[in-house]
Amino acid sequence: MNVIAFTPWVLGAAWGVMFALPIARRAARVEVAARSTSLSARGHGSDASRAHPRWPTAWFHRRSGGAVVRVVRSLLSRRATRSGDLELAGELPVALDLLGVAVGAGCTPYLAVEVAARWSPAQVAAAFDDVLRSCRLGLDFESALDAVARARPRLRPLADALLATDRLGVPVGPVLARLAEEDRTALRRAAEAHARRVPVRLLFPLVFLVLPAFVLLTVVPGLAAGLGRL
Repeated sequence: MNVIAFTPWVLGAAWGVMFALPIARRAARVEVAARSTSLSARGHGSDASRAHPRWPTAWFHRRSGGAVVRVVRSLLSRRATRSGDLELAGELPVALDLLGVAVGAGCTPYLAVEVAARWSPAQVAAAFDDVLRSCRLGLDFESALDAVARARPRLRPLADALLATDRLGVPVGPVLARLAEEDRTALRRAAEAHARRVPVRLLFPLVFLVLPAFVLLTVVPGLAAGLGRL
């Protein structure tokens, strides 16, 4: 019985160490980056730090808490950026189709962007609204498109196609259709790759949850009973 009572604590400690190590490594990297960027500010505030020394315990808690907060903020920021990029990629083929229809109906690139800003999904519509807002404030259409493409690199092929049409009068309909087909193909491949990763991810609960529970409920009682007879 002592072995049965002790086994969950050992498994819990092992899992805790396994989960804590990546977080500790990332916290160390974030701490080094924050220290390098704030080195000059610390140099300017060195006199104030000498005048008001901090207690070691308060300094430790502040350092550890700050590292954890920076790690969490970094993870959340990366996740939000990745989520926004994926959402933009999923909405882009619809926006390309709208632009192609508008251009095929005789709209100029600027008017086509107005149509797409009204009917496109949220992420792409927000990008087109930024273009229109910049143009209303006095920026030319080329510079506005270039600024949005720099802020959202996934829109760079679309911006280049519209700029080529605006500068040279090149028919943009076939280019937009090709870009939409390429984006749909990339989305389909990404979905297939994600589906192939699902069995690999299912190995984690199997190895670290199901198998230890099976050993704990079947092997450990028999082993404890055998040891008790000795």
